Amino acid sequence: MLKIGFVSLGCSKNQVDTEVMLHEVLTEGFEITPVDVEADIIIINTCAFIESAKQESIDNILDVAWLKKNHKLRGIVVTGCLAERYREKIFEEMPEVDAVLGVGSIHDIALAVKSVAEGRKFSSFKDKEKHRLGGDRVLTTPDYIAYLKIAEGCDNRCTYCAIPLVRGKFRSRPMEDIVAEAKQLESLGVKELCVIAQDTTRYGLDLYGDYRLPELLRAITDATAIPWIRILYCYPDKITDELIAEIRDNDRIVKYMDIPVQHISDNVLKRMNRRGDSTFIRSVIEKLRREIPDIVLRTTAIVGFPGESEEDFISLCHFIREVKFERFGAFVYSREEDTPAYDFEDQIDTQVMQKRHDILMREQMAVIDTICQKMVGKKVTVL
Repeated sequence: MLKIGFVSLGCSKNQVDTEVMLHEVLTEGFEITPVDVEADIIIINTCAFIESAKQESIDNILDVAWLKKNHKLRGIVVTGCLAERYREKIFEEMPEVDAVLGVGSIHDIALAVKSVAEGRKFSSFKDKEKHRLGGDRVLTTPDYIAYLKIAEGCDNRCTYCAIPLVRGKFRSRPMEDIVAEAKQLESLGVKELCVIAQDTTRYGLDLYGDYRLPELLRAITDATAIPWIRILYCYPDKITDELIAEIRDNDRIVKYMDIPVQHISDNVLKRMNRRGDSTFIRSVIEKLRREIPDIVLRTTAIVGFPGESEEDFISLCHFIREVKFERFGAFVYSREEDTPAYDFEDQIDTQVMQKRHDILMREQMAVIDTICQKMVGKKVTVL
């Protein structure tokens, strides 16, 4: 019996794809091993969101390739975003790879394994906007928590982002399929369900003609008894009054929202092609704090975007001090080919970008110190 190893890189959405592939490999009768030196074939589900993610994917492929020369490994299968973005070039640049599957071909994983086991190269790049969403999974999270992917792709077209090129247009899963999966996850003992997509707040627009995330949340809570439901990746311009009310009034929805604002300078937001200006972003945050007083807000920001002036950066620092996000992370801008921002003038020096990143994260550390001090003496429910 062939032993198959898995390496899953990148985001939680990619992790769900790995879990689907794990189930399909097991269904075909192969054995899964967590020990790389025992594997006959290793599947690497890659990320290619930014340059550092691409490098991590390449490094993992080369590390696994070492096992071909020094242990029993017979084949390497590369899937995910790096595979979709560079396709047959992977064979050219890394001849150690035996199979490449695009993001629309994850359901061909068992076929790829069989071909590699027989000594044949394999590639599959089916239409990413037509492949079946969802599928049975083998959870790789702790048994009390799971991700629930409600959509695939993205229509936001931010100028720095390659995700629409790699993952395609936004496609919602039918509500009944999502609710059925939530019930299945509950039967496995899941206590916290993390609802994910590239943009959860867009859910339903393509299928039903309007935003249906509040309705989906009600359907999940009606059909299950899962105590905690958490929502990730909410875009500010699609946070409706109905969604705010559902989070506020539904006791089983965690009072937590992930809002990727990316910046606060109108100059930078416009060049990023983000929807909503600084005034709008502030108004959404103020409304959330007012309507849901105990809400925890998480966000991310990009520093060093082309044309970001010192004044733009200072305004971002002031914003972080002012809003006091309970969770905050910053990225140094990554110049990605085939995105509009790649050709923008006024690219920022790498050292300047890193310095700004460090300053911004120091600002947030001071914010976190203040927030943590306020927690002293409180009793909270934890998982």
